[in-house]
Amino acid sequence: MAAGEAYRELGEAAWAWVLGQVRDEDGPWLPEAVPGDDPPAGPPADRDSVYAGIGGLAPVLAEIGQHRALTGAEEALAAGIVARLSSVMPARTEPSLYDGLAGDAMALRMLAPGREQAAMARLAELMTPLGWNTTVEIGPGSAGPVTDLILGTAGVVLGAIWAGGERAASIAATGGEALLHVADRTEDGLDWAMVPGSPSRAPNYSHGTAGVATALAIAGAALGRADFTAAAAQGARHLLAVGTLDDNGFIVPHTLPYSTRDVDPVTYNWCHGPAGTSQLFAALAAARVDEIAGRPVAWLRQRCLDAILASGVPARFRPGFWDNDGRCCGTAGVGDILLDAAQDCAGQHGAGQHGAGQDGAGQARADRLLLGARTMADALAERAIRDRAGARWRFTEHRRDPPLLPPGTSWMQGAAGIAAFLLRMARVTDHGLGAPVVDRPDQWWAVPGRLRACMPIS
Repeated sequence: MAAGEAYRELGEAAWAWVLGQVRDEDGPWLPEAVPGDDPPAGPPADRDSVYAGIGGLAPVLAEIGQHRALTGAEEALAAGIVARLSSVMPARTEPSLYDGLAGDAMALRMLAPGREQAAMARLAELMTPLGWNTTVEIGPGSAGPVTDLILGTAGVVLGAIWAGGERAASIAATGGEALLHVADRTEDGLDWAMVPGSPSRAPNYSHGTAGVATALAIAGAALGRADFTAAAAQGARHLLAVGTLDDNGFIVPHTLPYSTRDVDPVTYNWCHGPAGTSQLFAALAAARVDEIAGRPVAWLRQRCLDAILASGVPARFRPGFWDNDGRCCGTAGVGDILLDAAQDCAGQHGAGQHGAGQDGAGQARADRLLLGARTMADALAERAIRDRAGARWRFTEHRRDPPLLPPGTSWMQGAAGIAAFLLRMARVTDHGLGAPVVDRPDQWWAVPGRLRACMPIS
């Protein structure tokens, strides 16, 4: 079986397993994990979310639509997701990209273009000068606005710009101004805590300065706000000051001050590592920022990716180093970032369908990144658990006994997100680096605009 077909077949098997877990109770819902043969107790509180619920099935359906027509069951699921999200929206108060209304807008934009504007209207209703109040239990002081990409203002800003429409500029401007208001001035630039005032920082993409600065860079470019762009650049300067830039690449610690939890001080994933943080430098380039502290932003993005390639992932060198194969924290998310960068690198050098027309250095760079993405896909193939129901993966948590976790279903921590990466990997393998990209609110600027398959409404 050819490589592209093998990735596609595994992605379809993973999707088949996820489809088999979908339940119906006041609309479709998905158990986050499947521990055994016993049926799940009932829908969880975040049943509609992109992170762990049915909202996260929308980008998988969009990926499937790139290579075949949806089946009747898939069309019914898509319609059920649209109906469910639309029905609960009037009472929805959680604003975030991964657990709330900004995520609803993403899912609806993908499945029923135009219906996302109801979510945008609801976000506008809930907007305050300080941003949006979270409803998610995070910790002390978290009842008000939080800043981050997953649950906070940064994610809402990115979701609004991607979704577009008449309210997008107002939502993005209000969110950007709220982020400026809670920025902490450091010796080298600007820093953001997830919960303003918290001494603990997770400075990378999902919960910290890298994600917040990314949102400000994209908002600055979209709205013509030089103050947003300047703040984004200052955030990047702070990261350069607290990170390590050496022959192996650029990394920023998982937590500052260093965590007393049993976690590696540096991780390499989308959420807390250079995979996600590389997206900041792509965003700065989109905002026409040429350099940070004398270093070209394109080069800094490359150094983030070099750190991943030098790290040894997805090998599991020791318990806790690389125990997750999902999109948020593991192999699939890293593979997707490497594909973004490979396709962007090829696009910048005039690549044709299979890279023809690039200069030698650009071709070599794109090939190296693509090889890294294939390494991630091949690891997923080796680690898949397969039977007549399909394919899934079991991650490990070395701090638990036993460490092996039940298979997850979701976009960020399970088979749905892995399936989407494998389907994209198949498309790139078959059609080259000019293959279409199903873009999302948290990465669209990282790939050439001509390749985007889910363009926002203007």
